[in-house]
Amino acid sequence: MDLDKANASLDTVYTAEDPEALKAAYAEWAATYDSETASLGYLLPFLIPAWVARYVPVGGGPLLDAGCGTGLSGPQLKALGYTDIAGLDLSDEMLKIASGRQSYTDLRKAMLGGPLPWADGHFRAVFSTGVFTMGHAPASGLFELARITRKGGHAIFTVRDKVFEGGGFQEVFDGLERQGKWKPVEQSPWFRCYAIAEPDALVRTFVFEVL
Repeated sequence: MDLDKANASLDTVYTAEDPEALKAAYAEWAATYDSETASLGYLLPFLIPAWVARYVPVGGGPLLDAGCGTGLSGPQLKALGYTDIAGLDLSDEMLKIASGRQSYTDLRKAMLGGPLPWADGHFRAVFSTGVFTMGHAPASGLFELARITRKGGHAIFTVRDKVFEGGGFQEVFDGLERQGKWKPVEQSPWFRCYAIAEPDALVRTFVFEVL
């Protein structure tokens, strides 16, 4: 696998200047996304089920994979017994691949940062990996994720180090807490999101309980 090509694809999505550019970049990348991210040692879709399993009982209600991409997390969660998983993504091409994994009960085209097509409190938990990063979803997308999560449910997501401070994530965290919408439960240490490439690319997983 050509690591240079994989890194070039990564750079393209990180530097997208607007949602249309990001959508176009993922449309072009979709067919080779799985193999190229594997060559980089991309860990997040395979780690997030550990946090989901820690807080969400099997059969406890529907889950949302927010920014599911090609659906790499779906089969992992299905293997753990979770059978009611929805997904959203901005890319038709990525959603088509996710659909082929036969792990999702509902797949919809939507973008974090805008309105989401589910009712208040619909999900037992929402999770998201690799989406709150450069050129992708804004911190404001967390308001909608909190809205569609039921009371007592959990929001579980990663944030890239390079956007955490400048992207206003702590301000959104604190704002939702002041409004009585959620409370912090866990935050991981900063850790690598690629086992092979980009050793300085760090993320942190956050877990909040919705109130």
